[in-house]
Amino acid sequence: MTSPVSPQGPSPEDPDRPTEDRRHVIRRRALTLLIIVLLIGVPAGYLVISAEQSRDSGKDKERKYSATGLTVGWPSRVQRRMYHIPIPRYSGSVAYYETNNWKTSRLYAQFLTSNEGLDMFLSEIGSSSADLRRGEIAISARDRRIVGWEFAEPGPWFGLVRARKNPTPTLDIVVNRSNPDHPMVYVVSRTTP
Repeated sequence: MTSPVSPQGPSPEDPDRPTEDRRHVIRRRALTLLIIVLLIGVPAGYLVISAEQSRDSGKDKERKYSATGLTVGWPSRVQRRMYHIPIPRYSGSVAYYETNNWKTSRLYAQFLTSNEGLDMFLSEIGSSSADLRRGEIAISARDRRIVGWEFAEPGPWFGLVRARKNPTPTLDIVVNRSNPDHPMVYVVSRTTP
């Protein structure tokens, strides 16, 4: 009769077996911990970074829209398209300011361009240099005050109102021709929703 085999510990010939099992357990636990850190830590880190960027973006917008004057730089393409202000390429001294309320939205823009740039701008809004009237300040005193434009000397000054039916914006334009080769253009585009 054979006796049942009783479980025995490791044989004296295999002394490294418990150490090997222990290493395997430690490796498995380390791998599990690494996976948990990657599954939780990476998305959490991404959320923190994203929230910080969003907060900074909000502060930038708040600064931009709480300004009481012109912002140096180009209006966005969307703004230029929406307000029908096709600023010519290679223009300098570009600045803008946008206001919105429940009744009227306005985009104020200024840019320094060449005579060809002025002709291109006027052509794209459906007008020409022949429509500019010498001595006409087409931008209202109220709009000039909002952005700090003062149309005093030197001149000559030319103006044009490009009136259009809503929702297409009406453009009030003043051009300073003190430099005959590089006119300075001031535009107020207003639309009523």
